[in-house]
Amino acid sequence: MDKVIVICGPTASGKTGLSIELAKKINGEIVSCDSMQIYKEMNIGTAKVTKEEMQGIKHYLIDFVSPEERYSVADYRKDSKKAIKKIIEKGKVPIVVGGTGLYIDSLIYEIDYQNIEFNPNYRKELEEKVKTEGLEKIYQEAKKIDPLAIQKISPNDEKRILRILEIYNATGKTKTEQEIESRKKVPEYEYLVYALKWDREVLYERINKRVDKMLEQGLIEEVKTILENYKNFPTAMQALGYKEVVEYLEGKTSKEEMCDKIKMETRRYAKRQMTWFRKNKQTIWLEAQEENMQENINKIIKDFNT
Repeated sequence: MDKVIVICGPTASGKTGLSIELAKKINGEIVSCDSMQIYKEMNIGTAKVTKEEMQGIKHYLIDFVSPEERYSVADYRKDSKKAIKKIIEKGKVPIVVGGTGLYIDSLIYEIDYQNIEFNPNYRKELEEKVKTEGLEKIYQEAKKIDPLAIQKISPNDEKRILRILEIYNATGKTKTEQEIESRKKVPEYEYLVYALKWDREVLYERINKRVDKMLEQGLIEEVKTILENYKNFPTAMQALGYKEVVEYLEGKTSKEEMCDKIKMETRRYAKRQMTWFRKNKQTIWLEAQEENMQENINKIIKDFNT
């Protein structure tokens, strides 16, 4: 069975740097596992890897979806499997890198929502309900239907709250039941899963600095450009950092409040990511500090070759 390396962890934990150095040493290519880096023109706010940062290492599933399009977990699973197969056929090592836990689980546990046909009218109905009755009410509805799935989701994560209700509406089964059934399948590859670990306070400081840097690099201008170029944002403008800038541009918050809110929500997101990855029993945790990078690379290569 072919092996696939997975490097996950919270936002701002250093996944990109480690994965590129590893790819250079192990003849690897990188498959992104980030639900927002898929979108074109959303570069600064998603901390999308630049051409310079790639250092010649090929990356897949970055910058290929219009902000107006919907892109599901099933789409990701299909596209990432194609990329993994292509990399293996080239005689190289696939390295899946990112912080979107749902995408990672869809791969390593073979969770497949492909046979579900979602009703677009029901989605519009839910979105309208959010506008008129508020997200909290919809969150509580989802909680009644699937209390296990809702534990992993932020009360502010509209996209995933609606997905719980959509899955139940389309299949009569909860998202949790779907996952349990899917996990009976044998994985196509042997996934070696690593997560980067930081002291929480140090990680939070890294996040705060990253947000300041994004704003310096022109995050507000990036959001303005997207708003000018596109009319409809079913998912993209729900992204962390982007929705807060939209609120600021609409005059709902001050610039300082916007900055503080992005930092706070990003720290909360990182905490949820850590909780998610801890639940994966096969995850091997690596100390993420810069001085540990070579040691971490050596360990991953040794595991891969064993």
